[in-house]
Amino acid sequence: MSDVAAVAVLDTQGTVTGWSEGARLLTGHPADEVVGRPAAGLLAEDVPGDLLAARTGPVALRHRDGHRIELPLTACPLTGTDGQPAGYVVTATAAGATLAAQAFQQASMSMSVFDLRQRYLRVNEAACHVMGVPEEALLGRYFPDTVENAEHSRGFLTQLRQVAETGRPVRYESFTDAPAQNREHAWSIEMWPLRDGSGEPTAVALAAFDSSEQYWARRRLALLNEAATRIGTTLDVVGTAEEVVELLVPQYADFASVDLLDWVLGADEPPMIPEGGVELRRVAHGSTRSGNPGAALHIGEIDVYQPASPPARALREGHAVLSQAGEPEFVQWLEERNARSPRGRPFRQGAHSMIAVPLQARGTVLGVAVCVRMAHPDDYGPDDAVFAEELASRAAVCIDNARRFTRERTTALALQHSLLPRDLPAQAAVEVAHRYLPCGSLAGVGGDWFDVIPLSGGRVGLVVGDVVGHGIQSSATMGRLRTAVRTLADVDLPPDELLTHLDDLVTHLAADSSGDEVAELGATCLYAVYDPVSRHLCAAAAGHPAPALLLPGEPAEFVPMTAGPPLGVGGLPFEATERELPEGSVVAFYTDGLIEDRDRDLDGAAEELRRALTAPAASLDDLADDVLKAVLPDQPGDDVALLLVRTRALGADRVATWDVPPDPAQVAVFRQAATERLTAWGLAETAFVTELVVSELVTNAIRYGEPPIRLRLIRDRALICEVSDASSTSPHLRRAHAYDEGGRGLLLVAQLTQRWGSRQTLAGKTIWAEQPLPDD
Repeated sequence: MSDVAAVAVLDTQGTVTGWSEGARLLTGHPADEVVGRPAAGLLAEDVPGDLLAARTGPVALRHRDGHRIELPLTACPLTGTDGQPAGYVVTATAAGATLAAQAFQQASMSMSVFDLRQRYLRVNEAACHVMGVPEEALLGRYFPDTVENAEHSRGFLTQLRQVAETGRPVRYESFTDAPAQNREHAWSIEMWPLRDGSGEPTAVALAAFDSSEQYWARRRLALLNEAATRIGTTLDVVGTAEEVVELLVPQYADFASVDLLDWVLGADEPPMIPEGGVELRRVAHGSTRSGNPGAALHIGEIDVYQPASPPARALREGHAVLSQAGEPEFVQWLEERNARSPRGRPFRQGAHSMIAVPLQARGTVLGVAVCVRMAHPDDYGPDDAVFAEELASRAAVCIDNARRFTRERTTALALQHSLLPRDLPAQAAVEVAHRYLPCGSLAGVGGDWFDVIPLSGGRVGLVVGDVVGHGIQSSATMGRLRTAVRTLADVDLPPDELLTHLDDLVTHLAADSSGDEVAELGATCLYAVYDPVSRHLCAAAAGHPAPALLLPGEPAEFVPMTAGPPLGVGGLPFEATERELPEGSVVAFYTDGLIEDRDRDLDGAAEELRRALTAPAASLDDLADDVLKAVLPDQPGDDVALLLVRTRALGADRVATWDVPPDPAQVAVFRQAATERLTAWGLAETAFVTELVVSELVTNAIRYGEPPIRLRLIRDRALICEVSDASSTSPHLRRAHAYDEGGRGLLLVAQLTQRWGSRQTLAGKTIWAEQPLPDD
C-alpha cells in the first residue's frame, strides 16, 4: 500500500473535479461539498507564488470544522488527448497519516479493515502472515470465501456483521486454526466501527492478539484444578491410574500411559531403582483412537525400559524428560515400540513429541507417566514439563494413598480372617451357618466377629460382636475381645456376668490407651448360651441388636430383650433373657451392618430381615445367602457378620439323671447304675473309666459338697459325666504326697478323661468330665 493520504483532481480553472476518500479523512469535507467548486475555497491562506511555480510544498488548508491544517502538497499536471493541459492531480501526505499507516502495517498483532459487507479493505503484514497469502489476494474479497467453513469462522462473520449493523464495538476470544501455521491458536479479538464525519459507520476494523500462551497457561491451571477433583476418587491403585489417563487424553496428549513398579501393586517394600533397564508394569493407558491400537503393551504386561529411554531417565533423574522427533533417544524409543508391537506401527505415525514424568510421592518413586502427541501440532515445551511434574506429583500422592490403603486393608483382612473362626466345630446342640462380608468403603475393614464355643454339658456359647471403627486397630481389638470372650466362656460364666467382665476389660484397655485409640475400643457384643438338654437359650446384649427368632411353622420375630450399654461405658448392669425353644428353631445373630445404614430406614431393613428369615430355604446355608441378598444394599457401608443357628435337642434317650443321697455306701449303687446305662447305649467298653469317674466325683460331692446331689450322664458327641451339689466351693487339683490317704481323685479323673472342669450354677456347682466315644 502507498502512504498517499489524499488525492484531488483540479481542472485548468482550479475547480475540483475529483475527491478521494483520503482527502475526506484529511479535511473532513465529503466529495459532494467539494466537487464542482473552486479549490481556493479550501485554503486557509493564499498560496505563495514560488510554491505555485514549484508545484510542491506546504499548503495551509481549512478543515471542515474550522481548524487550520498544513499539508505538503504535490501537483502533477494532466495532459488531454489533444496534448493540451487538462488540469492537475494534487496529492497530500500528512506526517501523522504516514506514521499511522506504518503503525498499522507493521503492528505485531493481526489487523484488518472490512467494509460494511464484510469485504477486505486493508490487511497488515501480521494478518497476511497468519492467513498465508499476500494482501492483494484478499482485498475486495468476501470474508467467508477466504476461510474454511468452520464454527469459529461463522462466529467471526457474525461478530463482523454485528459491528457493521449496530455500530458498537465487540471484544471476544476465539480458539481457531492459523491457516498458514498448522496449529491451533487462541485469539483475543477486538472489532470497532470506522465512522465518517457525520458519525455513520463506513467500515469495520479489527485487531487480533495471539493469546495462545496465556490460553494454554489457563488450560494447564484448569487441568490441575480438575485433577484435584477427578484423581483419587477411589482408593484403588489401578483406578487412580486410569483417572490420570482420562484427564490427560485428549486435552494434553494424544496418547498417555501409566506404568508402575511391580512392588506398588503388592505388599513389598520399595526397592532401589536399578542403574540398568527398569522393569515396569502397564496399569493404564488411553488414546484418542478408539481401542488404543497404538499401545505397545497390554494392560498388565511388563516391559523393560532401556537406560537411555525417556521413561527410564525420568525415573532415574527424578524430573520430566522431553523428547522430540528427530532426537536420537526419541527415534530409539519409537523403534523399540515398533519392534515390540509391529501391528501398532501405522498408529504411531506422526508421533512428534513426548514427555515422560516420574510418579513419586513422599520421596518414593512409584512409576512413570508418558504422554505422546501426534495429531496435536504443538511440541511439548518447558511449560509443559512444569505442568507435568505438578500433575504427576498430585497423581503420585493419590496412587500412594491408594497403595497404602490397599496394603492396610489387605493386612487388616488377613489379621481379621486369622482371628475369625475358619471351621466351626461340629455341635450336637446346634447346626450353624455363618457369613462375613467386609465392607468396600474407604473407611476400611471393620472389627465385626462371631464365634461358636463348645461348653460343658453339651451346651454351646454363641457370640457376635462389633468393634467401633475400621482398620488394623479395630481388627486387633476384635481379636483381643474374641480371646477374652472365649476365656470367660471357658469358666462357664452366664451371659450377663460374662458381659460384665468383658465391659471391665474394655474399660481397662481404654484407660491404658492414649489419643485416638481410645475411641477404637468401644464395642458391642451379644452372648448367648443354648442348652440342648433343657432347650433353653439364655442371652444378654451390650449395645447390640437383638437376635431374630424363627420358630417352626411361625413367622420370624425379634427376641424382646433389654440391651445394656455398649462395652466400655461401665457402671450399668446387663440383663439376661431366657427362652425355651422347640427343636428346629432358627436364631439369627448379626452385626448392625446388616440392617443399619445412613441411607436406609432401620425399621424397613429390620422388616426385610424378618421376611427373609421367614421365606422357605432348602438349607441353613441357603437361608444365609437369601438373607444377605434380600437385606443388604449393593454397596454395604459397613462390615456384616451373620450367624444362623438351628437348635437341636437331646432327648431323654440320650440323658440319664439320678438323685444321689449323701451316703458313701450308695456310691457303688450309682456306679452300677451308670454301667447299666452305658450297656444300654452300646458303650460297655467305656464302663471301666466311667465307673472310676462316677465313683470319684460322687464321693467328692458326698464328702465335700452339700445336698441335694445329682448325677447325670449325657451321650453327646462325647460321653459326659456330671455331678452337681449345692456347695459353691470349686475343687482343684493338688499333688498328693506318698503317705496321704486322699487327694488323688481329681488327678485320676484328669488323666482318664479328655477334659474336665467345674461351673457355677444358681443352686451351687457342677463338676463334669468328658470321654471320647469309641467310634471317635
